[in-house]
Amino acid sequence: MQIIVPDEFKHLYINDADHPIVKIPAPVLRQQAIELPKITKKTLLLIDDMLRIMRRANGVGLAAPQLGILQRLIVIAPEGMRPTAMVNPKIVKMEGEQIGQEGCLSIPGLYGDVKRAFYVEVEALNRKGVPVTFELEGMPARVAQHEIDHLDGKLFIDTVITETLHWIDPAQPHPDEE
Repeated sequence: MQIIVPDEFKHLYINDADHPIVKIPAPVLRQQAIELPKITKKTLLLIDDMLRIMRRANGVGLAAPQLGILQRLIVIAPEGMRPTAMVNPKIVKMEGEQIGQEGCLSIPGLYGDVKRAFYVEVEALNRKGVPVTFELEGMPARVAQHEIDHLDGKLFIDTVITETLHWIDPAQPHPDEE
């Protein structure tokens, strides 16, 4: 799907030192990320940077390709869950179904409904390199699926229910949040 950014949202599509998140149509967002053979000090610094950048952007998840780094690494922090890094995450089980609104830090201002599994099991390494299985449901499951999609060059606009797409300036309060 080709996205045309309205003029009033173009100010959100800056990519520089103060705005390190890569935006569409950057080719890196459509590439396959590679597994990390091991966790190094550089990996740990990247995880810390990703968590800081995600928080500063008011996000609930971030994948390394969104910073132009083609490594299979995500961080997620949906409400009610402590910030978590997943290295080489793999979904090994999916159950149920949920439809909910998603946005993306790489496509700021655009939102739409996406159908996802309600429950997922994700196998990954934690920041210490220890294999962990995460059992996630609801919003945490949605966020993990969204971020893992980034590792495969997939964006939410690839699976969005097209007629639900709409633009909202993230700086403005959402009508349902006032």
